[in-house]
Amino acid sequence: MSPQDPGRPGASGKPRNPGGPAAVRSPLDRWFHVSRRGSTVAREVRGGVTTFMAMAYILLLNPVLLSVPDRHGNRLDPAEVITATALAAAVTTVAMGLIGRAPLALAAGLGVSGVLATQVAPEVSWPQAMGMCVIYGSVIILLVVTGLRERIMDAIPAALKHAITIGIGLFIAMVGLVNAGFVGLGEPGSPVTLGRGGHLTGWPVLAFCVTLLLIFMLLARGVPGALLVGIAAGTLASMAATAAFGIGDEEWGGAVPELPERLVSAPDFGLLGNVEIGGLAALGATGFTMIVFTLVLAGFFDAMATIIAVGHQAGLTDERERMPGLGRALLVDGAGGVVGGVASASGQTVFIESATGVGEGARTGLSAVVTGLLFAAALLFTPLALIVPGQVASAALVVIGAMMMQNSRYVDWTDRATAIPVFLTVVLMPFTYSITTGVGAGVIAYTAVRVAQGRWREPGPLMWLLTAVFLVHFAVGTGGAGE
Repeated sequence: MSPQDPGRPGASGKPRNPGGPAAVRSPLDRWFHVSRRGSTVAREVRGGVTTFMAMAYILLLNPVLLSVPDRHGNRLDPAEVITATALAAAVTTVAMGLIGRAPLALAAGLGVSGVLATQVAPEVSWPQAMGMCVIYGSVIILLVVTGLRERIMDAIPAALKHAITIGIGLFIAMVGLVNAGFVGLGEPGSPVTLGRGGHLTGWPVLAFCVTLLLIFMLLARGVPGALLVGIAAGTLASMAATAAFGIGDEEWGGAVPELPERLVSAPDFGLLGNVEIGGLAALGATGFTMIVFTLVLAGFFDAMATIIAVGHQAGLTDERERMPGLGRALLVDGAGGVVGGVASASGQTVFIESATGVGEGARTGLSAVVTGLLFAAALLFTPLALIVPGQVASAALVVIGAMMMQNSRYVDWTDRATAIPVFLTVVLMPFTYSITTGVGAGVIAYTAVRVAQGRWREPGPLMWLLTAVFLVHFAVGTGGAGE
């Protein structure tokens, strides 16, 4: 796109209107403000397709994260999870386009899915775990409606916000490494090892390594859709190895990567509405509160930052980084927790991959509608998604974890008062396999360091309240926190 392209924002940051005031505008144009934002329908469609291609990997990764058994030993069916993931993404992304009118796409948040899989499901049933999504989504909606969301954002120190994102990234990377068999449990004195039993063995681990390196190489080359391309290539290589060497289901640890009898099938909505609003009895009051708080954190901070970042890239923000319709966008994002819970797909949140569509010219909610419709079309291709080995999909989890590490550049590591709570937050999430533990340690350490500096007023009432809650949580040691 050249500097003279009318689709680019002007010097003031506001898109030019190539159509002019006298241009005839269609109902579609009037609703989405296509020409007003300096775009065209063709650009919006192209941007919507690009965004879908950049984030379609979630259809493969979410089932991997949600593959663990619940308290009763029950597992979610992968085909049903893929359907639920596509359905929830389609509904929330179309809603963002129509209501938020912004080029933002939503899908299952990997941080939320990680919390559900490692901290919630082991303590309750999967329907109750999804009920927790409905609860946390309702809490976020309430915070948005009352205006408290922005106040809370301001109350929690910026360094801890970045630490939470970094820690979740390492946590997701650890999940990927363990699921792929690249990291295994060791002997006493060596908690984790390279591979299971101290060795890397088997074709599946090789598939993971090859896919991981390939995706990193594609990213370094700036290849569009590097994650999806890498997963596709890793899957094809796995299929070839399976056919050539007769690798069986036992070695893959799940579905064998081979072509299904049919590539298209009717979607299986077996998980839709399989939700139970409960879990308080199993988790206890403290554990229940901590889980809801952790889920809110997992889907809370990145959403506003992502919305503002993508809005800025699209030229939709003003000089104070305010974006028109931010309240509507945040409301849809909060509703994503409810929709994801009802669909049994995990809480939905805005994806930073929306920026890829903006890079292709998207400026309005029309592109989000296109992305959502493509997720709806993906409902028919579940058999195709099921051929992706878990080890190949796990490579993408590690890559996403690496991407989330970029937030570390915002942390002043030379300031010990900042570095100490950030370090504890980041390191304890993967090492304890608990996001709640990392957040709690960071909050307590932040307050303690400020007291040691004689700056006890600086944390503010909310941080002192959170500190007290986490101290009770660690003292009582009740369920839901990964104990």
